[in-house]
Amino acid sequence: MFTRSPFLPATVLVLILAAAAALFAGSYTYTMANPTPRHIPTAVLGTDSPTGTKFVEGMERALDSSLALRPYRTRAEALEAVNEQRVFAVMTLRDGRVAFDVAGASGASVAQLLAEAAVTVGRSTGVPVTVTDVKPLQKGDPRGLALFYISLAAVIIGFVGAIQLSVHARPLNPAERITFTVLYSLLGGFAIAATVDWLLGALDLPFVESWLILALTMFASGMVFSMFNTLIGRWAMLPTWGLMVLLGNPSSGGAVSWPLLPSALGHIGQWLPPGASVNAQHTAVYFGGHQHLFPFVVLAAWALLSSAVFWIWRHRHPGGRERGGAHAAL
Repeated sequence: MFTRSPFLPATVLVLILAAAAALFAGSYTYTMANPTPRHIPTAVLGTDSPTGTKFVEGMERALDSSLALRPYRTRAEALEAVNEQRVFAVMTLRDGRVAFDVAGASGASVAQLLAEAAVTVGRSTGVPVTVTDVKPLQKGDPRGLALFYISLAAVIIGFVGAIQLSVHARPLNPAERITFTVLYSLLGGFAIAATVDWLLGALDLPFVESWLILALTMFASGMVFSMFNTLIGRWAMLPTWGLMVLLGNPSSGGAVSWPLLPSALGHIGQWLPPGASVNAQHTAVYFGGHQHLFPFVVLAAWALLSSAVFWIWRHRHPGGRERGGAHAAL
């Protein structure tokens, strides 16, 4: 009968893969095909003036969004806000002129959009505008995508590694499985960082910090799969892929900065491992000395939660072996 033959699960897989392909393409297209600014924090120096008002109104019309202006007393304070990633640009109003400073390292897509709009608005309003990138990207990463790609690699290899342990090292007991997840995460994170920095020279990484961020990302991703494998068995790939790839990567802010993402995705992405990894890596590389605790808390929380679920219900996880060495499900 069809229901007892291998044709039923094969047919189900065909349908699932077709749906996954559509969702994969749709999630990335939705977030990246036409990024639109909605709310862009911008530092402002100088008193209100007709020139400044005219320029700001022109920028908001050109961007079809609002510049969330935050006044600062000195340029040093405004640049500190850029380093803390509280603002994406600095607008200085002086003598009927506008100095518009963007920060490519805060998000190449946002910086490009703001710079192009500032030049266009300056011409249309007759306001003299000077645009400067005060925090440029590294030469080996002119589009600012390398950090997204290395974080993506850590996420995908993280859960693929856990899948392979389940397939090829099925007799591992829970403690051994966690130990080997730690080992491939440390080695894999080192390999990614060494390839990008030492071998290709694409990025000048703060090596130890970047390596540990990648390792923590891989471990969290691997344990997320192990958690789902414990809870739902052979279908664990579905929620893992959905959480980490379909939702997590497009909303991470790595390919498109969060001010250009749909607002809900921009907020959700910061609480998922891919977004936390991108945020931590981005700050480590471009804003040294201004690292935030939040992305590490997110990564650690996912790692601890998934490890705890796996450990508490470890008897349900496929594989393992008896103390005497015989293969059995724990």
